[in-house]
Amino acid sequence: MAVFSLEIDDADVQRVFDGVCGNYNWSAQISNPDFEEGAVDGEGNPIPELIDNPESQGDFTHRKVRQFLADHVAAWELKEARRLAAEAVDVSVNLGNPEV
Repeated sequence: MAVFSLEIDDADVQRVFDGVCGNYNWSAQISNPDFEEGAVDGEGNPIPELIDNPESQGDFTHRKVRQFLADHVAAWELKEARRLAAEAVDVSVNLGNPEV
């Protein structure tokens, strides 16, 4: 498999992560799937409503970039398939005038 990579200046990495994560609404904390009102863990501590997001900003950004590329490939290939299909269609129609 080929590798496609990007170099980002060290000084800009966090800016890139913040930009992508901000635009796609990534959050440092997410809803806890185990949360129930009044529930406690095995030590008697309340189960928090929010937990730290297990997907880091870096992982999220990588996923979004991969999805961006996949979406653009799909859009292009569908556009080309439609164009080629339309070119292959014979749209000519022979109509006669029965009154002549």
